[in-house]
Amino acid sequence: MNKFAAGVVLGFLLSCGFGLAAQTLDHNGLFWNQLGDSAKQGYVDGYSDAMSVSVGKLDNLIVAADLFRWKGAKKIIHQLSRELAISDQRPEDVVKRLNELYSDRKYSELDLGSAVELLTMRGGQPVEAPTAPASSTPAH
Repeated sequence: MNKFAAGVVLGFLLSCGFGLAAQTLDHNGLFWNQLGDSAKQGYVDGYSDAMSVSVGKLDNLIVAADLFRWKGAKKIIHQLSRELAISDQRPEDVVKRLNELYSDRKYSELDLGSAVELLTMRGGQPVEAPTAPASSTPAH
């Protein structure tokens, strides 16, 4: 029994050690800029496929919302499906716009998923940094 307990403890310690030593990947602008053109295209294609599957799963939420008479669900689910879908944009355009976005250093830490969502919400508009609202008091 002591050997079994020692084996369990050793296995736990080894799995914790391997877990801590595992390399984490930050999928942000720094990661994006290191990819080649074909890898960028593949990333966007994979992201698009994953989002298409996710949007398809939203149909289950619509059925559940109807079943539980959740008011406003269709509006929320429609908005969510619009934000997830990038099918209305060509992958080449998404790659180009991500290249433009990540060419600005201030966006280098922005997660790729968030960047694609930002580009999707903006449609064909260029991505600009938010600016502070102009002061309503006149300058003297």
